[in-house]
Amino acid sequence: MLAADPAPARPRRAEVLAALSLALDLGLGQPMEHMLRAAVIATRMADRIGMDATERGVVYYAELVSWIGCQADSPELSALFADEIAFRAGTFPIDLRGRNRARFLLGQAGHGRPPLAGGRARLRLLADGRRRMHELLESHYASAGALADRLGLGAGVRDAIHHTFERWDGTGLPRGIGGPAIPIAMRIVHVADVIEVQLRAAGPEAAVQLARRRSGTQFDPQVVAVLTGAADEIFAGLDQQDVWPLALSQAPDPRLALSDPEVDALLIAIGDFVDVKSPRRQGHSRRVGALAARAGQSRGLPETTVHALRRAGWVHDLGRLGVPGALWDRSGPLSSADRERIRLYPYFTQRILGRVGGLAEVAEIAGAHRERLDGSGFPRGVDGSSLSVPARLLAAAARLQSLTEERLDRPAVGLAQAVRTLEREAAAGALDAQAVAAVADAAGQPQPRRRARATGLTAREEQVLALAAVGRSSRQIAAELTISEKTARNHLEHIYTKTGVSNRAGASLFAVQHGIVRAGPPTG
Repeated sequence: MLAADPAPARPRRAEVLAALSLALDLGLGQPMEHMLRAAVIATRMADRIGMDATERGVVYYAELVSWIGCQADSPELSALFADEIAFRAGTFPIDLRGRNRARFLLGQAGHGRPPLAGGRARLRLLADGRRRMHELLESHYASAGALADRLGLGAGVRDAIHHTFERWDGTGLPRGIGGPAIPIAMRIVHVADVIEVQLRAAGPEAAVQLARRRSGTQFDPQVVAVLTGAADEIFAGLDQQDVWPLALSQAPDPRLALSDPEVDALLIAIGDFVDVKSPRRQGHSRRVGALAARAGQSRGLPETTVHALRRAGWVHDLGRLGVPGALWDRSGPLSSADRERIRLYPYFTQRILGRVGGLAEVAEIAGAHRERLDGSGFPRGVDGSSLSVPARLLAAAARLQSLTEERLDRPAVGLAQAVRTLEREAAAGALDAQAVAAVADAAGQPQPRRRARATGLTAREEQVLALAAVGRSSRQIAAELTISEKTARNHLEHIYTKTGVSNRAGASLFAVQHGIVRAGPPTG
């Protein structure tokens, strides 16, 4: 009698969050596994300080997700500095205080812009930069806290990451908190995050020297003393090519497997988090997942495959975190380097998800959603012989959903027009005709009405929130709803108060979670 195939591995919580950290690395302009290496440094310092298991766990996960709010504030950061990823990458080598900070911010304001536009950006920063940076970082903290809660990381991690940009000397932003008032977990993360970059770039001796130079300014002197007193042991093993196993061994819950509903909840949260990077994509990943799954059911796929297809839809855009927001919205021609950055994002999606046990099928489907039957897609440029039925369905679902959503360079199109576009692409050999038919049928099916949810908002406030969540300004909301701009602003203030959020990203996430976002065909 033949032995049954072993059951697929169940994703572990530490793996999923470690995979998310790989995507965050891309958004920081760092190579993947930066945060994993930093987490090893941080937990080894926590051990030498004598932190208990709970405190040590806060250090580990605070290191992995300390920058989690950075994608939510990408639109605002791009408005100030054009390339938000280059800006973040540039913060690591510099001790950002006094004139150093001023020079860096002014240089980044003009980076990547034509001379005249760069000059105007610098003037705006000089005139109003401090207020805007304070607002941006407060917004960052609000978004980071909300996302940390959705990932189930607890109050300790939430409190720690609310001090990501503070400094030991009290000159950080946005609140100027310093010294022991900064949670010890974040004081450790401050050192580990920067030191890993220097260690990788210049070696152990240079990393130790940098820590000593910033002791008492950016860094807590006691944490620096722990690092410099045992640098060889703390850095041991970090020069290996694949640090994934080492980093996971430091997790507080390395063997905690997730149930299917828990995996689903994490993947939905990650997809929402990716979408919030662009105001015009709120709820996109949820809708793609639902649409692809319905199409898979109509094709008679096994329920396990449909489930993997739905999950792939939720996280298919994960690799987009490594592409500056301005590239997606640019109306003019792109350089060859910029085109390559865009073409690589599905590859990063597959590579990141593929590190998680039990998500191999999800990773494969998600990584192929921009491939085409005629080989004209990306990132690998494979043809139909390499594309599974689920991959073909996801490609059609993502394409249809994108067409029915507004973008900066074009309005949304109606469902009938979007379907005709997909049918033309199928006739030309790019998309699978059967997949297009299944997705079109799924998109046109009447969906159950959304059950009323206790949002605490009035009907008019839900209308305002639906528009704000997809990037409308107060003036645009007023024009569309035929109300005054002051009334629109008042509604937004009431919405923020009632929902307990303080920024656009938080309001957008609330709208998505409660089915308020208005964009694209209905998804049920």
